[in-house]
Order: sequence, then C-alpha cells, then structure tokens
Amino acid sequence: MARRPRCRLTHYGRKTGHLHQVTVWFLVDGAVVYLVTADRRRQWVRNVLSRPDIELRTGGETFHGKVEPVTCSEETARVIELLTRKYWLARPYLWLKGAPDGVFRVRVLG
Repeated sequence: MARRPRCRLTHYGRKTGHLHQVTVWFLVDGAVVYLVTADRRRQWVRNVLSRPDIELRTGGETFHGKVEPVTCSEETARVIELLTRKYWLARPYLWLKGAPDGVFRVRVLG
C-alpha cells in the first residue's frame, strides 16, 4: 500500500450522512497511515473531523478506520519528512508555508 501514489477516501457527509469519495495523497509509517491537506477548509477534512469513520481503497485493498487530527509537533515533523520523500511536488508548498494545513492519523480497524 505504501508505494501507491494515491488512495480513494470514502467518508460521510457531516450534515447529510451520505457517503462521499475523494482521491487523496497518503503516507504510511510502519502500521500508521496519515492523510494530509494543504487546505483544512476542504469538505473531506470538515467531514472526517465531524464523522471520523472512513474507508481507504488503494491497489485492490480496502481498509476501514477512524481519523484523528495530529496535534503533536514531533509527529507532524515526521509526517512532513515522509511527505517530502514521497511527493516531491509538495516541497515548494512546504518551503513557502512550512507545514501542511492539516495532518490526520488513520487508526486502521482490524
């Protein structure tokens, strides 16, 4: 899963409860999956903050999980390191802004 460039995130609308899908970048660090965004106002971000149950699909694999915002600066720094290694396109943004607008940990459910 870690080598795939993108995943399909299925999440619930915070108002309607309807399922929505979006393609997002993701990072894997051991058994932990991270999602990042350059714009915390995006609908998927607002939805997962309200209803954290999600599904991730990539490369024929499907994972269910719960999203949690990352608030620890050391963990955020680790995610930025992973982000610059996997997605070179993020480097100019990070150089200008310093950090993603939102970092989220996905607790994968067995």
